[in-house]
Amino acid sequence: MERTSGHYSRGVARAFGFATALIWGLSFLSIKVAIVAIPPMTLGLLRFVIAAALLPLLALATRESLRVRAHDLPRLASGGLIGVTLYFLCENNGVKLLSASEASLVVGVIPVVTMLAERAFLGKSVGFRSYLGAFLSFVGVGLIAAKSAAATSSPLGFLYMGGAALSWVAYSFVTRPLSARYGQVSITFWQSLFGMLGFVPFAIAENPSLAGLSTSVVLNVLYLGVFCSALGYWFYVVSLDVLGAGPANSFINLIPVVSVLAAFLLLGERLSGLQWAGAAAAVAGVYLATAKGEEPSHGGAREEKIHTELTKNTKEM
Repeated sequence: MERTSGHYSRGVARAFGFATALIWGLSFLSIKVAIVAIPPMTLGLLRFVIAAALLPLLALATRESLRVRAHDLPRLASGGLIGVTLYFLCENNGVKLLSASEASLVVGVIPVVTMLAERAFLGKSVGFRSYLGAFLSFVGVGLIAAKSAAATSSPLGFLYMGGAALSWVAYSFVTRPLSARYGQVSITFWQSLFGMLGFVPFAIAENPSLAGLSTSVVLNVLYLGVFCSALGYWFYVVSLDVLGAGPANSFINLIPVVSVLAAFLLLGERLSGLQWAGAAAAVAGVYLATAKGEEPSHGGAREEKIHTELTKNTKEM
């Protein structure tokens, strides 16, 4: 089945990328508020129940079919289990153990990890500046982790957030070939559905008590479900489809900026001097690694060739 959604321009895709960064940047604050009253995997289940219920309505509004071929279900399921269940297993537990600012800064290195993965698996050309940026970003994250100003922070929290970053990069690569055959809402719906199902056994094991939740917690769960999971994932898949994995993930550079400023203003979180230095190094490193400036070589062509072959082969299945 061919994709049925309309074409989006690069300008619209960039706007969606910026919107994704803003929405997801604020999500760390909502998780921090909600995780106090709701266990991590139950929180993930609730937000994706909301998303899975809303996305068919979005499909109707955009006149997009949700039908998919049976042979694509394993890839859709893999994307959901990796980019939803596994990602939020790591992120929700990480945010629980760290400040919202620290968690977002670790996730901010996703563009660098994506770049290195594209180099390793797609043969994409990477110059000296990009390697230098990758080094700076990892040094920055190391400084943030080495000196935590939050009493609740834990080394395990940084490991969880590292796992979240790796799972998101894997999700990006799993998802991209699907964009050649299906619309963005369709991909987001099926991955949300499979991811939601992945949460169920974990949520049952948590045996949560949801009685007496405060209005603040309920509103934050609704924000996570409606904006972060439904609209946010749709915006991201559009930018991924039009711009590619590397450029789409470069908008994640803005997530820690949004999170740190919002956490400072709304939650009163503070970073130590050493962590501020690490934050500056991490953001600068990501920018250095992902900014345009070097002419693409045969590596970029090889990436496009591989993607074309993947698309061709899967269409013929």
